[in-house]
Amino acid sequence: MSDIPQGYRDISEEDRKKAEAFFARGQAVAGTGNFEYAIEMYLQGLTIDPESIEAHQALRDISLRRKASGGKKMGFMEAMKLNRAAKDDKANMLAAEKLLAYDPGDTGHMVSMMQSAYKAGAYDTVLWIGPILLRANADSPKPEFNKYIILKDHYRQLQHFKQAAEALQHALQLKPDDMDLQREVKDLSARETIQKGNYEGAGSFRKSMRDANKQEELLRQDQDIRDVGMMAAALKNAEAEWQAEPDEAGKLSKFVDVLVKTEQPEYEARAIELLEAQYEKTRQYRFRARIGLIREGQMSRTERAMRQQLKENPTDENLKAEYRDFLKDRAQQLLEIYSEASENYPTDMSFKYKMAMQLLALGRHQDAIPVFQQVRNDPKFRIDATTLLGRAFLDAGFVDEATDTLKTAMDEYQLKGDAKSIDMTYWYARSLEEKKDVPSALKAYSQVAQWNFNFKDTQQRIKRLRASVTT
Repeated sequence: MSDIPQGYRDISEEDRKKAEAFFARGQAVAGTGNFEYAIEMYLQGLTIDPESIEAHQALRDISLRRKASGGKKMGFMEAMKLNRAAKDDKANMLAAEKLLAYDPGDTGHMVSMMQSAYKAGAYDTVLWIGPILLRANADSPKPEFNKYIILKDHYRQLQHFKQAAEALQHALQLKPDDMDLQREVKDLSARETIQKGNYEGAGSFRKSMRDANKQEELLRQDQDIRDVGMMAAALKNAEAEWQAEPDEAGKLSKFVDVLVKTEQPEYEARAIELLEAQYEKTRQYRFRARIGLIREGQMSRTERAMRQQLKENPTDENLKAEYRDFLKDRAQQLLEIYSEASENYPTDMSFKYKMAMQLLALGRHQDAIPVFQQVRNDPKFRIDATTLLGRAFLDAGFVDEATDTLKTAMDEYQLKGDAKSIDMTYWYARSLEEKKDVPSALKAYSQVAQWNFNFKDTQQRIKRLRASVTT
């Protein structure tokens, strides 16, 4: 995308990070079924970063889940307040998006959101809502001509001639004898031909804006650091800056970044040595935490290499044994890393969640149970932790507890047929099978098969259980 239309407003990196906190909270509460609060969290984040397409899409997904669960449209008085135009275009865009979140099929709200987004310079948002509006209008029993024209005009202003032509083709179907429309379709198609290739794979306006001045330099720097010939110079400069101000944590962090980015064991060892020394000097745990991240990255590289080697030699029993031993050793090391981090950051449930995962990998199911019980109190991890808690109960031999826990997860989780619901239903079926409740287990396995016929060993278990019933 070489020429960005005038008026585009980029969002600073700092604001994008601020918005992420709201998006993360919204995603977490959505997992508990509190859709209205999730919508508010996403809208607050979008007030800061209105061009986060991932957030717009996540918000729409939540609105569709809310509607599927019986969510009603917004009340008349509240909707009237939001429909009042404000002076601020971004505020108007978000007001329309909130109305759309409560009524995701309303094409009028889609139009309002698109028009306000364009005025606010949120061009990526225009391009995101455009296909949704086009599809919704086309699927309507009475498609509206003017909405196709609005789409065409916005696409044309943003120099997306292919999409403009597509919208106009839909309009032409409603007025097939309109000669002006026919001529404009030809004009847009000609512009697309001239422009062809300029936009393909180019990404968003946001990305183009950032890349315009920085991408080439960043790529060169990244390549230089990984290139053996340039590595020494990059390391020398970073080390010189640090040694000039050895008590400046930021300089040390930059030097460590360069050492780690090489992905060379000797440089990573130096980084660990420096961080360990700084930790001993300051007793600030953040330096130990960085060591854990380095070791985690090293183990991930080793695992990928071993997995690739095993893929190339699938019958090598020695390789299989080495891989199994490595995975066990890695789980033990990661458990130690996450346990230490959890002790130092006791309110951060992500470390406890990772701890429990490693306990499962080590077969320490009874040790994992109380950790998962603690983690599931955090809305961000509630569904995943509850499902894994049920599995831990099952593997530890507490079958009744496993069944009840997994049933709770299924009842609380609103969405049906996605990856999480399939997984929890499968393990619920496993617990029922373990209880010898064959009819209920078969019913649960059948539901899994209807959602995903090839999920794990569901087919084999259904056949085996049905055979046991008939014999």
